[in-house]
Amino acid sequence: MTPNWARWRPSEPFSIGIEEEVMMLRPDDWSLAQEIDAVLPSVPPDLADHLTAETHGAAVELATDPRGSVGAAIDQLAALRSSLGEALEAHGLRAAAAGTHPSTVWHETVVSSGSRYQFVYGSMRELARREPTFALHVHIGVEEAEDAIRLHRRLRAHLPLMLALSVNSPFWQGRDTGLSSARTPLFQAFPRVGIPRGFRSYADYVEAVDILIRCGAIPEPTFLWWDARPQPRFGTVEVRIMDVQTSVDETASLVALVQSIARREVTEKEAIRPVGHSPEVLVENRFLAARDGMDARLIDPARERRIPVRALLEELLEVCGPHAEALGCAAELDGVRRLAARTGADRQLELARDEARLPGLVAALADAFLARFSDDQAARANGRALRS
Repeated sequence: MTPNWARWRPSEPFSIGIEEEVMMLRPDDWSLAQEIDAVLPSVPPDLADHLTAETHGAAVELATDPRGSVGAAIDQLAALRSSLGEALEAHGLRAAAAGTHPSTVWHETVVSSGSRYQFVYGSMRELARREPTFALHVHIGVEEAEDAIRLHRRLRAHLPLMLALSVNSPFWQGRDTGLSSARTPLFQAFPRVGIPRGFRSYADYVEAVDILIRCGAIPEPTFLWWDARPQPRFGTVEVRIMDVQTSVDETASLVALVQSIARREVTEKEAIRPVGHSPEVLVENRFLAARDGMDARLIDPARERRIPVRALLEELLEVCGPHAEALGCAAELDGVRRLAARTGADRQLELARDEARLPGLVAALADAFLARFSDDQAARANGRALRS
């Protein structure tokens, strides 16, 4: 008998839900503001429905409704960012998005007071007080549970490339780490993270998770912080490996890529890229992507050699193009190449070279948080608003 938590709730195929973890800042010194308990009760109702606390007191999560298109989801995300900015301004605070705060240290971290987060602290102990990290999560709607497991299994091959494209956290504790995504190894300190194994079937997945719940190791399946995970209660597969993006247009490109990959992998018999039989390859590729970003050379198990990630991306975009057209996100997918040419990590390193150093970088991240779309994206957004 299927346990209650595992009952798959069908959702609109390839619908989009976006969640992004956002940092709250004090603009006098651009440090993290551990003010979640003061902010949450004061936000307006339309924002409150889309805003939740996170484990750390300086972090919040913005979440869109399920949307039928990337454009609609991004329009809502931009509106939520604007609303959050106004709510924080009333407290003398600002918001920004990057995979890590460039200079915070662990002893400044406060764990949120909510019961879930106190449970996390009780379970993780002082691991929960490490420096906060900030990720982008993308939900893809899937109608059938077995299709979701097939998508989840196939997505694993693409996760390192998604990470390489999204890298946006080169700094940690005020230092240039030499990593493009310092968030990735920092979050690795938690258990139940990383790229999970490929499940043979939905029943195989349910049994693997349910034994953890039955034995009291975790209270429910969202305590599995894998890089990609099925979400039965939403009827989605959730991609969680990416650093949060500084601006909404960068987010749009990544979401379009995830949605296009998902449609291709669900509707076609053969996978785009075989995962191979070695979990060590996936683990190594994940590290290479976190370290080198779009300069990484990833292991291709089929060709038995390392391939520049930029070449792998071009192959993937060619395959995904027709699916992006069918989904109506071809324009957003076009932005992937611009992001690949200059990732968030690249921009952070450039900004930090000026005389303001890290405080100037954080100020620039805060300014970009509320930046509007480019002119062509704004025109498309206005057109959608007029048609709705």
